[in-house]
Amino acid sequence: MNFAAIVLLALAMSTDAFAAAVGKGTALQKPRWSEALRTGLIFGVIEAITPMIGWVLGYAAADYVNAWDHWIAFTLLGVLGIRMIYAGLKTPDEEEDEKPTRHSFWVLATTGFATSIDAMAVGVGLAFLNVNIFPIAAAIGLATFVMVTIGVMVGRVLGNIAGRWAEALGGVVLIGIGSTILYQHLHAA
Repeated sequence: MNFAAIVLLALAMSTDAFAAAVGKGTALQKPRWSEALRTGLIFGVIEAITPMIGWVLGYAAADYVNAWDHWIAFTLLGVLGIRMIYAGLKTPDEEEDEKPTRHSFWVLATTGFATSIDAMAVGVGLAFLNVNIFPIAAAIGLATFVMVTIGVMVGRVLGNIAGRWAEALGGVVLIGIGSTILYQHLHAA
């Protein structure tokens, strides 16, 4: 793969993580750059690891990964999206406190994994092209780090504008991403 193809692939793999990060940013109480960088790092590392896992699995069990990747992404993103919608639509008297100032590592890791399932599938495909996966995975991880960091801060602005409804909107976005992944895989088959 040439440099331009790697850059385009990396940007394409980071777009759903960007959308999820916007949702994560809206769910927080005025996220700071440190939280945006932390979120970007978690997503970026996961997004860099999953194509390598897919690459290895491509040699071992390509049919199994391709048969289930879209269902895994759809389920994880759907559950996270429903959780965010619920949190965003709660009436103020049901709310315990203000929005949190940061997400737990596990919430971010789960969301990062769910949005990186497509990168794992790309890794499976790259296994058959006899390419060096390491620079490609590094490019995907770096692009995701940058896009997610920016996405969290964009979510901060949207959260300030839309208030508590922004978190529900972020949940709808996650469900939409999961549904799109499922739709694309089912109609491609």
